[in-house]
Formats: sequence, C-alpha cells, structure tokens
Amino acid sequence: MINYIDILILGAIAGFTIFLGLPLIIFSVSDKTKGLLNALAAGILLFLLVEVLADSWEATMEDVRLFLQGQTSSIIAISDMLFLFFGLALGLLGLSTYENRFMKSNKGDANIRSKIATMIALGIGAHNLSEGLAIGQSYAAGAVSLALLLIIGFGAHNTTEGFGILAPIVGLEKRPKLSFVLKILFIGGAPTFFGTILGSMFFSTIAYIFFLSLAGGALIYVIMIMYNIGRRQVNNNLFMLGLFVGLMLGFLTDMIISLSGI
Repeated sequence: MINYIDILILGAIAGFTIFLGLPLIIFSVSDKTKGLLNALAAGILLFLLVEVLADSWEATMEDVRLFLQGQTSSIIAISDMLFLFFGLALGLLGLSTYENRFMKSNKGDANIRSKIATMIALGIGAHNLSEGLAIGQSYAAGAVSLALLLIIGFGAHNTTEGFGILAPIVGLEKRPKLSFVLKILFIGGAPTFFGTILGSMFFSTIAYIFFLSLAGGALIYVIMIMYNIGRRQVNNNLFMLGLFVGLMLGFLTDMIISLSGI
C-alpha cells in the first residue's frame, strides 16, 4: 500500500524528470537547428496550453451548470469565472512586465535567450503546480491508483518540458553556467512536488482554476516569444514542421492518461 511519504517521493520524481533535458546544453548546434528546437519546444508548449485551458474551462463550466440547475450558488460560479480571467491576465501581463523590466536592459543574444528560458520555466512551473495539485488531491480522496497514474503521465510530460525550457539557450557560443541551468529547471519542475504537498492537504476548485489559467496565460506569452525567435532562424515550412512534431510529442506523452479514460 502506498503511504503518504511514498506519494511525496513519487511526486518529486514526476517533477524532476524535467532534468532529463539537461544533456541538450552539451551540444553545439547551428542556427537552423536552434530554430527547429524552438519550433519543437513551441509545439510542446502549445499542447500544454490547450490542455490547461481546456481543464480550467471545464472546471469553471461545471460550476456554472450546477448553478443553472440550482445545485450551487451564483457566487461560486461567478468566482470561478473571475479567477479564470484573472489568472489569464496575470500570466500574460506578469511576463510582459518581466520582459519590459528585465529583458530590455540586457543587450546581447545570450542574455535575451537566458531571460526567455527563465520566462518559459516560470510558465511551465505554474502549469506543473496544477499537476502536483491533481496528484495530491487524488491521493487525499483515496484514489491512490489514479494518483500513481498521474505521476507516470506527468513525469513523461515533464521530460519534454525540460526540452522546452532549455531550447532557447541550446547552442550558444558561451555556454550558460550550470548553476543557471539547474535553477531554471528547478523553477519548472519543483512546483510538481510542492503542488503534491498542497493538494494532499486540501481541495479548492477556485485555486485549481486559477493556477491552470495562470499557466495558460504564461504559456500564451512564451509561445509568441518563441515563434518570433524561431521564425528569424528558419523558414516557415521548417518552423511549422517543428511545431507539428512538438504537438505530436505532447499528445503521445499524454496517451497513457488518455487511454486510461481519465
């Protein structure tokens, strides 16, 4: 029987599979390859965007339906909607503020790309917090098998997310410091573990919707940034090919959860 300590350890493993993308930093690549990597990462993030927005909207609409059926109050339904839009706005405007304040003053391709990698890590970290909440809440509800299945699926997802975080800094002439690489991967992966702890303690539909929409807003902003960079490195056909492969990887890593009927 899986106990509480076991579920926390497995939650940590699910989050830190993101570090499997670390070997990407070792290799030197051409501008065309960097463009393809950006496109591939953008495709993975696009899949995550669709996933998190669909989940947050589904949770919101469930409470709206319950309100229309007289099974819950209007305050709950309205609060869900407000937190959904607030999370989206905060994700978009938060990273926009970050870019205006910190990126414009840092000249040079390496500095810009490092900042972009940090932005991606922040967006994915918000997404992974919601995944950790799902793991913890499943365990708290007594659905241990579901929690284990989520850990497997999210662990697979996080492997590709590490690739997305590191894509902007792959192939730089001056390799980034290992401490920086480890830091941004930690920002992206650790929230899965912390979310598992929080989710096992309590459940809040509003918090669930808020964190998903926050991740969605951040991912929209990051995808746009990566598109602008990638299109300067490769032609449109190659970028769209990379985008397609990234989307395909997202769907394939999600398959284990989809086939379970969850």
